[in-house]
Amino acid sequence: MSSRRLLFLLCCCLTVVGTRAQQAPNQFPIRQYPFQDPDLPTEKRIDNIISLLTLDEKIACLGTNPSVPRLGIKGSGHIEGLHGVALGGPGNWGRRKKVTTTTFPQSYGLGETWDTSLIRQVAATEAYEARYIFQTEKYNTGALVIRAPNADIGRDPRWGRTEECYGEDAWFNGCMVQAYVRGLQGNDPRYWMTASLMKHFLANSNENDRVRSTSDFDERLFREYYSVPFRMGIEAGSRAFMASYNKVNGIPMMVHPILRDIAIKEWGQNGIICTDGGALGLLWREHKYYPDSAWAAAAAVKAGINQFLDRFPNAIRKALQEGLLTAGDIDTVIRGNFRVMIKLGLLDPPAMVPYAAIRGGEEPWLGDRNKEWVRDVTRKSIVLLKNENHFLPLDKTKIKSVAVIGPYANEVLLDWYSGTPPFAVSALEGIRNKLGGSVQVGWTTGKDADSVRSLASSADYVIMVVGNHPWCNAPWEQCPVPSDGREAVDRKTIYLEQEELIKTVYRINPKTLVVLISSFPYAITWTEHNIPAIVHLTHNSEELGTALADVLFGDYNPGGRLVQTWPRSMEQLPPMMDYNIRDGRTYMYFKGQPLFPFGYGLSYTSFTWSGFHTTGKLLTPGAQMGVSLDIANTGDRTGDEVVQLYVQHLHSTVERPKKELKAFQRITLKPGEKRTIRLVLHAADLAYWDENLHRWALEPDQLKLMLGSSSADIRFQDIVRVSSVPNAQSPHAAQSPRASQPAR
Repeated sequence: MSSRRLLFLLCCCLTVVGTRAQQAPNQFPIRQYPFQDPDLPTEKRIDNIISLLTLDEKIACLGTNPSVPRLGIKGSGHIEGLHGVALGGPGNWGRRKKVTTTTFPQSYGLGETWDTSLIRQVAATEAYEARYIFQTEKYNTGALVIRAPNADIGRDPRWGRTEECYGEDAWFNGCMVQAYVRGLQGNDPRYWMTASLMKHFLANSNENDRVRSTSDFDERLFREYYSVPFRMGIEAGSRAFMASYNKVNGIPMMVHPILRDIAIKEWGQNGIICTDGGALGLLWREHKYYPDSAWAAAAAVKAGINQFLDRFPNAIRKALQEGLLTAGDIDTVIRGNFRVMIKLGLLDPPAMVPYAAIRGGEEPWLGDRNKEWVRDVTRKSIVLLKNENHFLPLDKTKIKSVAVIGPYANEVLLDWYSGTPPFAVSALEGIRNKLGGSVQVGWTTGKDADSVRSLASSADYVIMVVGNHPWCNAPWEQCPVPSDGREAVDRKTIYLEQEELIKTVYRINPKTLVVLISSFPYAITWTEHNIPAIVHLTHNSEELGTALADVLFGDYNPGGRLVQTWPRSMEQLPPMMDYNIRDGRTYMYFKGQPLFPFGYGLSYTSFTWSGFHTTGKLLTPGAQMGVSLDIANTGDRTGDEVVQLYVQHLHSTVERPKKELKAFQRITLKPGEKRTIRLVLHAADLAYWDENLHRWALEPDQLKLMLGSSSADIRFQDIVRVSSVPNAQSPHAAQSPRASQPAR
């Protein structure tokens, strides 16, 4: 008998007394069925489960929690978790028990760190807390399937949910998605800490009319852009995603052949594919794609949907009665739900599952370690957009008074999918804490002209805190402020209404700096031209004010970089529903001069680049090329530089981007320190999708390598050759380019 089976029998013996289907996490029922044997192959265990289920139980398993109390199967439902466990916050809707949790910056801000190792640790922190809440008797709530990360791409800054994504570059987003997936699921070779459920597959980046709109683009853009972060997430181990509301090329996503033909059969997605909330009814009410609920439900199951965020049972039963669906169809799809539950260890004795011990004791979100961790993450997310004549950092020893002006300066705004932080430090509070009692800090929202004039005129410096409200401070599907956006509402404009207040204050006191706390880009052209210093960060962090003050007063040198192109005007943007990014979207195809380019960010110190070198001049199929350089910190402060490698195909037979990010690395250097940075370029990442042959192809070409600190600040260039062979394929997947990651 194997040692694992002996352990299993021992666990069963130790938990005989009081065993029931809904037991405490440290207990497990007596073995009655083969599926309870951890040594049995996963598919055999699932065969046994399905053979034991009644039809009603099978239908129930099409919901979001495949628990079967009669068999002692305790599954897990879903929770939100884009930047921390969300069991509270504005989107809680009062339906769940609220629990405070560690709350990080919005996903958009996490992307602006340009640090995949940091992102992975953020996700791991979240996963630990999800396990703790799920398994601790005090709470007994939550779930282990986490709806994160959002693998959608911010192709347009007007998208109302830009805050949820990592930016506009598909490959960059894929790197961040992979890091988040790996952090959520953990390092154990057998079990997951939590299950990552990516959102929203696919091409879901418009909110207005999303329940009936179609996102139209060609096969190349599907392969090379829109699907890239999802494919990379699956390659990193995610086995769950949510189908989006919209249609793609006229077919609603929750019934699209892509689900089975590509995600399942080609990429190996064999876990959960769920609908978005209420999406089943949209198939016949909004999309007008099917005559009624039975046809819609049958089509969804046959397409690969195995979890409905709907009132679905009656539709499934009607489909069965009318012969549109069989019990065998249901058997086929619900297997994926049990695969995920087995990976979570929910069908095995807790003693076998390393994460089952995460329970009890002090709440992790209350410890100083998590507090310092959030502070560090938030500081790394801050982007210095302008610093004329070294206006920043401010010297607090030479300041007698500061005016803080702005409508949201004295609160930390949470977004729709936020958790509830155990504490929150606003910008105003962080500044006051930093300056102490020796400096007078006044504050006004900016609504009263007299108070604005009085504070601005008497202060040594004015700190303007402006931006958006993450959920518009309004009922569902409403955003009274045109430049605000949220789920279900796209932005009407990208111009900042509060810029008029900035102009007023600047006329009174030119020693004014702007702190833009926002979920998306703004066309702040006047501010960029006139205000001496501008910093950007996103909402939601419980340590927002502390991290901001650290940057403003020089205790931390900002090193974040933008993850989207910031336009100068609305006129630079194509029509919102134009999903062909080649028409001028993203840094890859942008027309004209942006306000701030993709990858942009400043520092309080200076860096020199030298010693650019490649390991060769020819890149062959399946091979890689090393790119190295030396970077030295020539300033007087420790600081971060972000090295970015872009490529351009000079003689491609198909239209290619002007430049594409293919490697990056964020490094920290002390004053006078010099380091050699090494990046890796893989030939498989240079392939394009051949629409005639329907496969990846690596073509012979000359390739321009561009190394810089942003997409617009290129320091070194070189030309190398790419060779090809017929039917070039990825060494990792027959139909996919390599699952790339930045060098570390």
